[in-house]
Amino acid sequence: MNYNFRFNALAPYTGEILRGISLTLQLTCLTMAIALVIGLFMALARMSDNRVLNVAARVYVEAIRNTPLLVQLFIVFFGLPSLGIRLDAYLAAVIGLSINVGAYASEILRAGIQSIRPSQVEAGRALGMTAGQTFRSVVLFPAVKAVYPALASQFVLLLLATSVVSSLGVGELFHQATFIDSRTYRSFESYALITVTYLVLTLGFRALFSLVYWLVFVRRPRA
Repeated sequence: MNYNFRFNALAPYTGEILRGISLTLQLTCLTMAIALVIGLFMALARMSDNRVLNVAARVYVEAIRNTPLLVQLFIVFFGLPSLGIRLDAYLAAVIGLSINVGAYASEILRAGIQSIRPSQVEAGRALGMTAGQTFRSVVLFPAVKAVYPALASQFVLLLLATSVVSSLGVGELFHQATFIDSRTYRSFESYALITVTYLVLTLGFRALFSLVYWLVFVRRPRA
């Protein structure tokens, strides 16, 4: 193998890499926040006695979870202009990712809510807890504890999935790798560096989420 590795050729593009990291994290955090709101509403709709809401939520979840994310993004960015709705690449990416992750968050949150048995709520009220205390101590905390690992994993998966929006021209981390490759012609170095960057980010967030879980749910001071 006669290939000469030249990672130093990427040094002038440190600014582009940092901007890519910043935009990737911004996309991930904003999308996750919106997706949680969507997921909560969809979860409540799935558990609703209203048949229209129930069916609508079910159709949404099944349609999103059984179609490719890239297709969904293309519908938002390239398809909606045919209907007179034009969005810039960043907004289309946020909307497309939020809709996609919202479907998965819906099922995660629904499972957490349904994991709380009615008898637990009744026991809390029998102990003299107010409705607020019962919700906070008997319903909310155990439900969040049950779904926290799944939501943390969903966040990490979302961070990796943001690479797909480079197809819309959004300047996130993967897009910056293609830009650097087009300028330096150092394909291996460019994509190897970005791969390591993704690895560091995901492992860092996994460690952070594990620490938060230990502090909040394992080492929680007893009342």
